[in-house]
Amino acid sequence: MTTGGPRVRATFWLLDAPDSLRAQSRRMPDGTGLGWFSLGEEPVRDRAPVAAFRDADFNAEARHVVSHTFISHVRYASTGAPDVHNSHPFVMDDRLFAHNGVVRGVDVLDSWLTDVDRALIQGQTDSEFVFAYITAEIRRRGDTASGLIAAVRRIAAELPIFALNILLAESGRLWALRYPDTHELWVTTPHLTEPGAEHHLGAGREQGRVKVAAHREPTPACVLASERLDDDPGWRLLDAGELLLVDGMEASSLFPFDAPAHPLTAADLSGAESTSQA
Repeated sequence: MTTGGPRVRATFWLLDAPDSLRAQSRRMPDGTGLGWFSLGEEPVRDRAPVAAFRDADFNAEARHVVSHTFISHVRYASTGAPDVHNSHPFVMDDRLFAHNGVVRGVDVLDSWLTDVDRALIQGQTDSEFVFAYITAEIRRRGDTASGLIAAVRRIAAELPIFALNILLAESGRLWALRYPDTHELWVTTPHLTEPGAEHHLGAGREQGRVKVAAHREPTPACVLASERLDDDPGWRLLDAGELLLVDGMEASSLFPFDAPAHPLTAADLSGAESTSQA
C-alpha cells in the first residue's frame, strides 16, 4: 500500500479485511514480514518464520506502525527452509522487495553477481537472489525502472520461470509486476484511508472508502495484493506482463517484456514448489 506521502496505518488490510494478510497466513504459515519507511525515509522491516496470525509482533505493528508505504508478505516455502532470513520483504539499497512465484537457476543468478552484490544476500531463496540481481542492475544503470526492466528481461530470457510477481518499493515510489499470467496481482484505484496520526485502518470499508469519524480527514491510497482483500468492486487485475509504477499517487503502466523463453508449467514443479504455488 502507498499513499504517496501522508503517513497512515494499514491495520484494515493486514488484520481486519475479509481476506487480510493475517487470514491468508492460515494457508501460508512459513513466514511473515512487514516492511515500511521510517520518518527518516529509511526502509524498516520485521520478519519471522511463523504464521502472521501467530506472530504477536506482526499484529502489534499492524496496529501501530505509521508510514506512507507498506509491503507485507506471508510465505509458503518453496525454495529455502522456513527461516527469518528467507522471509519477505527483503531490504537492499534502501528498497523493499517481495516476490510470489518460482524462478529456477539460483546458481546461474549467483554467477551474475559480484562479491559486492552477493554480500547483501542472507538467505537461500530464489526471491532474494532475484532481488540481488535487480539491485545490481539498478546500480549499474543508475535508474530503478531501467535496472528492474533489464534484470527481468535477462532472467526471462535465460532462466526457467513459473511466476515472477514482484513488489519493489523505495521512498515515494512503488513498482508492481505481474509476469507472466501464472498468478494474479490486483490493484485498487485510490480510495480513502484513515490518517495515521489519529486512526488505524480497522473500522471496515463502505462503498470503496474506509469508514472514519466525520471530523477526521481521510487520505487516498493505492493497494496492491495477490488476492483481492475485500469485495470492493474497485479491484483491477493487472494484465500479464504489466509493470505498474505508482509515483506519488500517479499510476502508469509499461509492457516491456516478451514471454518467458523457458516457461515452467505446474507439471514441471517439485512437490514443495507445487504446493507453495497452488
